Amino acid sequence: MPLTRRAVLIAAPALLSGCATRQAVDEGGPSRSVGAMYGAIEGEPFPVPAVDLLEIDPRFLRQIVAYPTQHPPGTVVVDPGQRYAFLVGENGRALRYGVGVGKQEAFNFRGSALVGRKAEWPRWTPTASMIRREPERYGRFAGGLSGGPENPLGPRALYLYRDGIDTLYRLHGTVEPWTIGTMVSSGCIRLINQDIVDLYRRVPIGSRVVVLPA
Repeated sequence: MPLTRRAVLIAAPALLSGCATRQAVDEGGPSRSVGAMYGAIEGEPFPVPAVDLLEIDPRFLRQIVAYPTQHPPGTVVVDPGQRYAFLVGENGRALRYGVGVGKQEAFNFRGSALVGRKAEWPRWTPTASMIRREPERYGRFAGGLSGGPENPLGPRALYLYRDGIDTLYRLHGTVEPWTIGTMVSSGCIRLINQDIVDLYRRVPIGSRVVVLPA
């Protein structure tokens, strides 16, 4: 049954105090609990393999942080400059995810939008501007690419709409988890696959997303 926005807001304190609490990463490698959080996901139509956490800066792993803000609980705030996305919770706290952002500031969307659509194993079609910029890389995918383990959107995507119109800006997974924390994408926000699956289940359609200036 789809979650309503009211249900998410009521459940927010419990969500932020459960399995996503911050776990340490020691010198010997990722802790067992963090490893479990980023382990392989079962029950999907395509494989979602475990993440090699040694390839990712620990500060970009999912964790609870202090985040005083004027935005109400349930809002997703994307900070491209810091390479984080925050799901605002209660009592000045948020669930923070590391992200990869556009490799040029001009590629990045700014302002507020709503989650107008959500998709599991979404189809990916490069935009016309992406094809113009890099025809050799993207031209062969002009007709689109079905969801699957090679699809650059990963297992989930949140589509941002403004005034009922698709902004062509998405929050999605990635086939390159080692790029989290960098400026690498063509404008959209990428998360570790395990993180976009987590965010997807917490954020219902209609949720507000605010993208700060880079």
